[in-house]
Amino acid sequence: MTTSSPTRRERLRSATVSEIKEGARRLLVTGGPQAISLRQIAREMGMTAPAIYRYFPSLEALVTALAEDLWNEVAATVAEATAAVGDDPGRQLAAMARAYRAWAVANPVEFGLIFGPPTPTLADFTTDCLPDDPGARFGQPYLDVFLALWQRKPWPTPPHEYMLKHLGPHLGPLRETHGDLPIEVAYTYLSGWARLYGMVAMEVFGQVRWALTKPEALFEAEIVQFLSQVGVSPD
Repeated sequence: MTTSSPTRRERLRSATVSEIKEGARRLLVTGGPQAISLRQIAREMGMTAPAIYRYFPSLEALVTALAEDLWNEVAATVAEATAAVGDDPGRQLAAMARAYRAWAVANPVEFGLIFGPPTPTLADFTTDCLPDDPGARFGQPYLDVFLALWQRKPWPTPPHEYMLKHLGPHLGPLRETHGDLPIEVAYTYLSGWARLYGMVAMEVFGQVRWALTKPEALFEAEIVQFLSQVGVSPD
C-alpha cells in the first residue's frame, strides 16, 4: 500500500502552522504564557487576524498545540539519551534523569508551561490526561525502566499491605494512563518522579541559589542515592 505525497496546499498549510507555533514559542520565551497572542503572531507574519483563525480556532488551541510540541521535544531528548547508553535499565534511568534536567535548564520558560502550574489555556489539557496524550507518552519510558528493574531485582519499599490500603485506592489516574502494575513499582515511580521534578524545578525557578552555586552537584548526588535505593550501582 502506497501513500500519496502531500499536495502543495497541504505543504503550505503545514508550513504556516509550524510558523505560527514558532511565533507562539518566541512570545512565550520573551513574555511568558500571557504574552502569546494570535493577533500579535498574525501581525508578525503579515496575516490578518481572521486569516490566522483558519489554522487555530482559538488561543487555547494554539497553546495546546505548542504544549504538545514541547512534550514531544523533551520526550525525544530523553529517548535519544536513553538509546545512547544501551539496554541496561539502571544506566537508562540515570541518562533519562540527566536528559530531562538538561532540557529543562536549557528551556526554562517552556518547562514552566508544561511542568508548572496549569494555565487557563491548558486547563483541559492538563486535567484530561489520557493514555495517548503527550504527557502520558513522556512518562511511559520511565515506568518501563522501573518495571524492568523491579523484575530483575525487587528493592525495599513500605510494607505491601500498607500501600495497598493507603495508596492503592488512589492510583486510578495512574492506572488509567499506564495500566495495572505492582504497587511497589507505582510507589517508587511516583516518589522518584517527585524527587526528580522537585530537584529540577528548584533549579529552573531559582529556588536553590541561596544554598548552592552549582545545583547540578546536588542533582548528581540525588541520582546516586536514588539508584542505590532501587538496587543499581552508579557508574
